[in-house]
Amino acid sequence: MAVYEINGGRPLSGSVTISGAKNAAVAILPAALLVSGKCRIENIPDISDVRILLDILDGMGADVHCPEPHVVEIDCTAVHCTEPNRDLVQEIRASYYLMGALLGRFGRAHVALPGGCSFASRPIDQHIKGFLALGADVEETEDYVALKSGAGGLQGNRISLDMASVGATVNIMIAATLLPGQTVIENAAKEPHIVDLANFLNTMGARISGAGTDTVKIRGVNALRGGTYAIIPDQIEAGTYLAAVTAAGGNVLVQNVIPKHLECITGKLQDLGARIIPFDDSIRIIRSAPLRPSTAKTSPYPGFPTDMQAQVCVCMALANGTSRLTESVYETRFFGYCTELESMGANISITNKTATVIGVRQLHGATVSAHDLRAGAALVIAGLAAQGITHVRNIHFVERGYEDLIGKLTALGAGIKRIEG
Repeated sequence: MAVYEINGGRPLSGSVTISGAKNAAVAILPAALLVSGKCRIENIPDISDVRILLDILDGMGADVHCPEPHVVEIDCTAVHCTEPNRDLVQEIRASYYLMGALLGRFGRAHVALPGGCSFASRPIDQHIKGFLALGADVEETEDYVALKSGAGGLQGNRISLDMASVGATVNIMIAATLLPGQTVIENAAKEPHIVDLANFLNTMGARISGAGTDTVKIRGVNALRGGTYAIIPDQIEAGTYLAAVTAAGGNVLVQNVIPKHLECITGKLQDLGARIIPFDDSIRIIRSAPLRPSTAKTSPYPGFPTDMQAQVCVCMALANGTSRLTESVYETRFFGYCTELESMGANISITNKTATVIGVRQLHGATVSAHDLRAGAALVIAGLAAQGITHVRNIHFVERGYEDLIGKLTALGAGIKRIEG
């Protein structure tokens, strides 16, 4: 199997352009099932999760065309399949958005339980709660979820989520868009890609308000029309490059970003000693002084994102002092990558949901294995900052969410290459 080989210890310099948001793309593509006509979706990231979703939609009968890089034209008018390919569905977590899309369009769905990264139980109980409130009958097994319109039909309803679940908010928004009546989601997630999904659907004719707040209202419409939409830049990809400069040192301009979306990340990196200079659609990061210890606790947006926990942990591992990092979203996310970092010389201990990170002068190269997408990115960052050669295995996790990682890092002066196994 392919691995990344990283010759670390080099500061990063230059500029990097951020791709479209993975988490927005994997919600918007299933939502295209609701549209009558052709959707042209721009700023699509070229990553494996997107390619798999496009293969799923193509297999369901959608007309999928990529006329130029980072652009997808998709027409789902001819789709009649309500049971997408099981093997492909099980490759990615975001395939569960097909449940809401198929329920909303056809009143039924039969979708295998999704795959993707496995770092916590990550139940879909809030999704099911939403589908039931909309009037669906639900059959849930260890292998699949089957949905169909209940005896009273599907219609809008008020749904109060027990937690601000991103996935449940997305699935309910998609499912409710074409249903009669009004759906109100209380305690909704507020992440930027929630807003992006709502903007996409509204561009196609939906009536959604409140996205980005804790109360989202969806007034059902009879149909959506085709149109053109550009996806926002990827908050977490941008944060990952900012963390890489913080760990390895250097001076980099991170382009095609929305600085407001990154404040929950840049604030922590400033605490650690990075200098952040925001512009309209870019951020310059400079890190030359020694890193300082800090504390962080993950929480839903606009808090510090769980998807940046591992990358920031690498920075803490190189700080001059003791840092503490608490995970409040996914309880087992520390396990795995911290052990890999320890093999590179990091000093990390975990008690309950908190990692105590005692900074070391430097990390050293080692052979490490990624266990999920963001942990894999963290190991790449550790390799960039470490002295010597690092090999990162299981890179398919990383390539789920980072477009042209090798090319972008090489352009910044990193010593990194992909070696085929």
